[in-house]
This record gives sequence, C-alpha cells and structure tokens, in this order.
Amino acid sequence: MEAVATDGKGTMGWCHGFKLHLLCNDRGEIITFCLTGANVDDRNPKVWKVLAKDLYGKVFADRGYISPKLFDSLFDDGIQLVHGIKTNMKNRLMSFYDKMMLRKRYIIETINDLLKNKAQLVHSRHRSITNFLVNLVAVLGAYCFFENKPNALQGYYIEDSKQLALF
Repeated sequence: MEAVATDGKGTMGWCHGFKLHLLCNDRGEIITFCLTGANVDDRNPKVWKVLAKDLYGKVFADRGYISPKLFDSLFDDGIQLVHGIKTNMKNRLMSFYDKMMLRKRYIIETINDLLKNKAQLVHSRHRSITNFLVNLVAVLGAYCFFENKPNALQGYYIEDSKQLALF
C-alpha cells in the first residue's frame, strides 16, 4: 500500500493516500469514477479522459476546476464545463438553470458523506491494495441500492432509470 499511496495537498491541508473523483447526475446516481493518487490535480487531462468518456452535455463543477485548457478540451468533445467565477475574474452571462444547478453542490458533498459514513469507505487499516480496491467497489455497489440519494430537482419527475438491476 505504501508504494502506491501518495502525499497530496488540497484545500483541507496535507493528506496521504488516494483521491476518488466522482461524476454524478441530478438524481444523485454515480455515473463514473476515477481513483488516483492524492497528489494528482483535479484538472489533470488523464483524469478527465476517464470521467468524460461517453459523456455529453453540461458538467457542473466548483471553482477548483477553472482551467481554459480543460474547458477547451471538454468543449471539443461536446461537453460544456459550467463553473462559478473567482473574485478576480470578469463577470459573465449565465442562464438561470446553470446558476441554479451550480448551487446544488451539496449533492456531491452528500454523496461523499454517505460513502464515508454510511457505507464506511474511509478505512485506515487496509493491508493490501486488493483489499482496498474490493472495499471501494463494494461501497460504490452498495451506494447504488441506497434509497435516500440526494436529488437536485425536488418535486420534478425527469425519467425513471434503473442503475443496476438483478435478474
């Protein structure tokens, strides 16, 4: 484990281990994920190549994903990266829907909280990389069956989809 885990610095300080990048839809369903070392930047093109595979439309992100290079590469693939503006940036026009969806940041935070606390993703006693990865896949699989997923548009019916169905 020590040979694979890395040190990284983020907004919360230094950490040792791995970083789980999640992409979810407006119903709180996890679309895809990417596991990297703790020292990998969120705007890394390799990470987004995995996350944006077979993706189209809009991706809503926080200010940590502001990068003209990332925006251009995603836009070339048919994906619009929507993010807030920093204090030193010029104000720009944004649709009401985009502003409303940017305020729904709590969805991914709630998913992270459910994965950490309810499904017990954070575990410091993994003795092997295999054990760690099996735990990660089990937690993500268990989350698919959670009934109380966060929802961006309360009271609106968009489409009922089955993420994982057992036959």
